[in-house]
Amino acid sequence: MTALSNGHAANNSSPLFKIPPIKFTNLFINGHFVHSLSGNEFETIDPRTGEVIAKISEGRKEDIDVAVKAAREAFDNGPWPRMSGAERAKIMMKWADLIEENVEELAALDAIDAGKLYHLVKVLDIPAVANCLRYYAGAADKIHGEVLKGAREFHAYTLMEPIGVVGHIIPWNFPSTMFAAKVSPSLAAGCTVVLKPAEQTPLSALFFAHLAKQAGIPDGVLNVVPGFGPTAGAAISSHMDIDKVSFTGSTEVGRAIMHAAASSNLKPVSLELGGKSPLLIFDDADVDKAADLALLGILFNKGEICVASSRVFVQEGIYDEFEKKLVEKAKAWVVGDPFDPQSQQGPQVDKNQFEKILSYIEIGKEEGATLLTGGKKVGNKGYYIEPTIFSNVKENMRIAQDEIFGPVLALMKFRTIEEGIKSANNSRYGLAAGIVTKNIDTANTVSRAIRAGIIWINCYFAFGNDIPYGGYKQSGFGRDFGMEGLHKYLQVKSVVTPIYNSPWL
Repeated sequence: MTALSNGHAANNSSPLFKIPPIKFTNLFINGHFVHSLSGNEFETIDPRTGEVIAKISEGRKEDIDVAVKAAREAFDNGPWPRMSGAERAKIMMKWADLIEENVEELAALDAIDAGKLYHLVKVLDIPAVANCLRYYAGAADKIHGEVLKGAREFHAYTLMEPIGVVGHIIPWNFPSTMFAAKVSPSLAAGCTVVLKPAEQTPLSALFFAHLAKQAGIPDGVLNVVPGFGPTAGAAISSHMDIDKVSFTGSTEVGRAIMHAAASSNLKPVSLELGGKSPLLIFDDADVDKAADLALLGILFNKGEICVASSRVFVQEGIYDEFEKKLVEKAKAWVVGDPFDPQSQQGPQVDKNQFEKILSYIEIGKEEGATLLTGGKKVGNKGYYIEPTIFSNVKENMRIAQDEIFGPVLALMKFRTIEEGIKSANNSRYGLAAGIVTKNIDTANTVSRAIRAGIIWINCYFAFGNDIPYGGYKQSGFGRDFGMEGLHKYLQVKSVVTPIYNSPWL
């Protein structure tokens, strides 16, 4: 069921919700909102209508230079890295409280800017930002090295020191979540930050910067510079005074960032890149629950999620029953205005993504896959697409190999565990995978055999601040969340001193 076409959901003017005015549209550098040096602006678009929300100051190389200079001064001479971990934690906790106090406005910004469901952002994304800050605030005073027992007459220990100025480049599909995942651990470690939000979704990042200032984060510690990848993003990647880059986005851009980092000051890079995640459903699964899980895995956040279960492999014993249930559930899925609480799926983020998804649907038809349901745009305004399911998909088809990043599922069949594992691993990506089975031996075997960074058994999208997350193969390297997400912003230094006349080593 598509709410925009049958009329029972709110229309694109969202009469059920009064959208707040846009307060912050300039760059946030050294504790202040400032115009870009060029004076250029770009438009951020409402994907519900295709209309302009606001004009945003466009950061370019010269603006990145100013932001890096502020971050470098704050790191080299400012108080943030020199505070105790407990002092940093206190400020981060206050920032988290301010975010919770502004949850409705922040949720509205992500809904209007990214097409995300307002009611879910309000109860999931924004509270998760606050909790991520609190998680890493709790770790800020627990950053310890080790005392080492040397084999010779030396006393040695290690220090864990902040890596320095960090450049973050974050994507548009989870603008608030990714802001927190990058900024929280780097600040807890004592680093300073220059962050470029995606040009499609800059609004919430600028609001977070405003709240950071209110919370007491010193000037220069957090800098937010909206702009485009080839200009602002490239300037971060190649900057000689940035000590590390963390990026989430496409594999193609990840390669360019690695090249720029290597060609400049050889800065370390962590990359969370594309995915084409498999979901394996075995004969012993509860078919109804498995269909719900598969649908959630591809339609959550309108398929704009790097771990979407876009390849679903079903064991042949339950395949026919599963396919029938999946199609029935997909046809009942409500596509509509993200401010309508009845909506289960909002619009794709922008026209480019909308057209890319529709083009892949046409490719699937041309390659000979069977379109079971969906495949069309919804309504006459905005970037809405029907939930789309293909069957009779061959593993070499582009819809089974390429990351579409939309509500398009490739449904396939397998016979044996070995065949399922082989098909699951038949991808250049290795970000996530799901397994649905009641057999613990099957779950253990398959989870160890699939080459992916996170495996979900009888669940999906089970993320947590304490669960490391990242990829294998061309899905990147490095981990967000957990203590691994903190340690990548720290460097280990060994300190050694001789021991004279010691009675023992």
